[in-house]
Amino acid sequence: MIDALAQISDLTQNLLQFGMVVFLRVGAAMAVLPAFGERSVPARVRLFLAFAFTVIVAPVVAPEVSVATLLPNLGLLYISEPVIGLGFGIAIRLLIMALQVAGSIAAQSTSLAQLMGGANADPQPAIGHVLLVAGLALAVMLGLHVKLAEGLILTYRVFPVGQLPEAQAFSDWGIAQVAGAFSLAFALAAPFVIVSLLYNVALGVINRAMPQLMVAFVGAPAITAGGLILLLLTAPLLLPVWQAALEVTLANPFGGW
Repeated sequence: MIDALAQISDLTQNLLQFGMVVFLRVGAAMAVLPAFGERSVPARVRLFLAFAFTVIVAPVVAPEVSVATLLPNLGLLYISEPVIGLGFGIAIRLLIMALQVAGSIAAQSTSLAQLMGGANADPQPAIGHVLLVAGLALAVMLGLHVKLAEGLILTYRVFPVGQLPEAQAFSDWGIAQVAGAFSLAFALAAPFVIVSLLYNVALGVINRAMPQLMVAFVGAPAITAGGLILLLLTAPLLLPVWQAALEVTLANPFGGW
């Protein structure tokens, strides 16, 4: 019986060590992932979600992780695993930031907010908040949790445990992800930018034709109403485009490696 208890104790210790290694990567990713890592989600709930995803991911990646060979390199694991997890989480978080930036551009184009309203102490523009909540709801309804688990499992095939990613390639990938997020944000806000351009051109022509008319007071209600109507018409078309970009990123978060 003592031998059996000793074997169980060794097995439990190995399982805990293996779970800790997986948690280092999963927990870092869960801190910044959309929907699950939002500030509105309590810290205890986020910690529980990190443990839940660890339980899901660990059995799948167990054949690829050898605890015995990793124990001498625990110091490296405390650096490499959170870095890889944060890289994966930030890659997905950039898609959420694309919605926020698109909302800020749309709000500024329709004279409803400042361009970088979400980057200071002021609340985020209403258009950006609407797009953000709608995007998160759409992603969760379409199985975001399943795709995130698949993406976390995929990271173990791209980045084996115990190896630091190459710094130059990792930075190039990060720059490409940021550039893609801003490109997507401007593409989503393009209808509002075009309408704003047409509005200002029309306002300039009217002001040129009738200098005595206070065109700013006449045009302000029009651009505000036009922005809200445009949001109503374009949101059902913009969100599927964003969802498609999110699915592409989830399918291949480390594209180009």
